[in-house]
Amino acid sequence: MIILGYNGFSRIAELFGQLYGYTQDTVDRHSFLGHDAAAALFIDGELVAAVEEERMNRQKKTTAFPANAMRWCLERAGIGYEDVDYYAFGWNFDADFANTALAGLANAPMPPEFKFPAIASFGELYTGALGRNALIEDFTSHTGYALPDEKLITVPHHRAHLACGRTFSGLGDAAFLINDGQAESDSTIMGEVRNGKVEVFDRFTIDAQNSIAQLFSAVTRYLGFVPNNDEYKVMGLAGFGEAPEKDNPFLTDVVTLQEGGRYSLALAYDPRGPRAYDTLFDELFGGHDGNRREFDFQVRMACAAQQMIEEVTAHQLRALAEATDLRDLIFEGGLALNCVNNTKLVEDLNFERVEVSFGASDPGVSIGAAAHVAADRAEPVTPAKSPYLGPEFSGEEIRETLDAYASSVTWQELPAGEVAKKTAELLSEKTVIGWFQGRTEYGPRALGNRSILANPSFADMKDIINKRVKHREPFRPFAPIVLEEDAPRVFEMGKKARSPYMTFVFPVRPEYTEKIAAATHVDATSRVQTVTEDGNPLLAELLREFTARTGVPCLVNTSFNVAGEPIVCSPKDAVECFLGTDIDHLVIGDYLVSKR
Repeated sequence: MIILGYNGFSRIAELFGQLYGYTQDTVDRHSFLGHDAAAALFIDGELVAAVEEERMNRQKKTTAFPANAMRWCLERAGIGYEDVDYYAFGWNFDADFANTALAGLANAPMPPEFKFPAIASFGELYTGALGRNALIEDFTSHTGYALPDEKLITVPHHRAHLACGRTFSGLGDAAFLINDGQAESDSTIMGEVRNGKVEVFDRFTIDAQNSIAQLFSAVTRYLGFVPNNDEYKVMGLAGFGEAPEKDNPFLTDVVTLQEGGRYSLALAYDPRGPRAYDTLFDELFGGHDGNRREFDFQVRMACAAQQMIEEVTAHQLRALAEATDLRDLIFEGGLALNCVNNTKLVEDLNFERVEVSFGASDPGVSIGAAAHVAADRAEPVTPAKSPYLGPEFSGEEIRETLDAYASSVTWQELPAGEVAKKTAELLSEKTVIGWFQGRTEYGPRALGNRSILANPSFADMKDIINKRVKHREPFRPFAPIVLEEDAPRVFEMGKKARSPYMTFVFPVRPEYTEKIAAATHVDATSRVQTVTEDGNPLLAELLREFTARTGVPCLVNTSFNVAGEPIVCSPKDAVECFLGTDIDHLVIGDYLVSKR
């Protein structure tokens, strides 16, 4: 059976701009349904290819129909659109959803002058993008393939998230928490997978109007960052301060914790959406035009927001732990990218294992939608472990790109087996390397194939990369990569033996805080990626060579891009990013590239 999962709408950005004022040039430019458009291909239960559309069209977090991503996946497998048995779409806006949404708008506690425009806008959005007819028209117009109705399977968004987590967790029976900004009508579901069957515990479901992830996005927006994109900046800022010891305004005046793991928000039904919180935040935190962008104010509010996320999620999971005897947990959805929270869930709650995939946020729904359809049709899904699912390029293709930029770069082809050794030699100095190898990794984190690497023992390396390379805020931390076998002696791993997807944070052992200073956050923690020989042999070899040469067991690893752009995908992307920054050298395939 061949199944292609996907996410993305061609008209969603246009309609959100027209109906709600969310355009590409506003702070809400990523607050669209269908963001992180992508395609993923399963053949006979095995995930063979997946890539995000942003890597192809170079539009960060794009909502566009993933025509380029689909085309690449099919070409990779040597098949055409007609060979695919099912197309699995990671949303399910069916007639029941439409009827429920209309009834909800009609009965919402807001004045009639708000209701009628809201109903009209929803109707235009539904017929123009969300409904089944719109999906089929979108598909056909972008691919030229007349998609038969019976081949399109729409998968509930949270079920797609869960199926993605199951594909990569390595877990059998497990409890689950899916906590997202918004699915079709919900923001959170919890339940269990037992003997291959999924049961959602409906009593724990939280509707989209009370989304804790949307609240965190409102904080992100209020502090001057881009919602649905920059939430990790708020998480990073929280490391500079201390959580409130008592009377956190979020927990006293914004979120109400209820019995049975439930909660509600103060402004759940306000028609102004995320903007509605601005006035309330000003009142609660003393914000005004003169201080909202001040570092100390941002840290204070970020600390309170991070504590709120941790308290609410723990509240949910304590209830889930009482409702099931399963002690493995799958955590997916956008909120699962809050890796500080993830670690606390592992250590503080009654679950022995917590797994978060590299596709936890919406890139994962394309993989999950296809995996869900396979499982639903009794097709055994082969557990997948590798995030390296996207395009790769031959030595000939790399050389052709270098020839095209010969006026700007010089290069040498390294002898067979010398790439890791030469790169380790360069990294032993205060040098920044662009590292481009193998297949493109999937998801929002660079996991060692499209990375910028540096020596973490230089304390000022963080400032060098932030200022000269990434062009981003100086408070932003960098993550370390480390061999899995070395991780326990460098980091306090707690219950975790591995962290291959950079989805957990660990304290740095005191004897290493100076040794890996550039990869240690201000609160003496690091967001760690562990590497194995099986998972990425060349990266493992580089770490061994670097450790042997320097005695430092880690490297700084950050995504190969600049702020506001997607991670590089092709050799052309890599060379242009290299030339547009102060990266010292580019190691691309077997070539060591320098600037003229």
